Amino acid sequence: MLRPIKIVITRRKELNKNPVEGFSAGLIDDNDLYRWEVLIIGPPDTLYEGGVFKAHLTFPKDYPLRPPKMKFITEIWHPNVDKNGDVCISILHEPGEDKYGYEKPEERWLPIHTVETIMISVISMLADPNGDSPANVDAAKEWREDRHGEFKRKVARCVRKSQETAFE
Repeated sequence: MLRPIKIVITRRKELNKNPVEGFSAGLIDDNDLYRWEVLIIGPPDTLYEGGVFKAHLTFPKDYPLRPPKMKFITEIWHPNVDKNGDVCISILHEPGEDKYGYEKPEERWLPIHTVETIMISVISMLADPNGDSPANVDAAKEWREDRHGEFKRKVARCVRKSQETAFE
């Protein structure tokens, strides 16, 4: 079995060789392979279009058996991102059965997932929020009841702010 550190290095090399559109990723500190910074470009034809959102991926020592944690550093208003920036999507949930019966085991973390599959899921989440299982109940309520009003205004403010602070 490959040691987790070797897997992280391998995944980083794969990502550098085959970049995926919509995000870039790299180490926060060259001496710490477990902490990555990602820049996510808001997907076209969504309320997040034009945004440049910074997030951190933190890999556990027993990666890939357990999922990384993802946290937006840039402020973002989204039903599946809690107010502290923590991302809540199935692919980042611990493997196995969901004790609440909401998610199927195959929707949760599997060791075959990569930074690319995580980021594709996050970009998809931005385009199509899951209002049935929100991390931010207030954002989910606005998304359901006033998507083109208050929700849109808050997202637009986050997009503008992300553009101003993207490369700080």
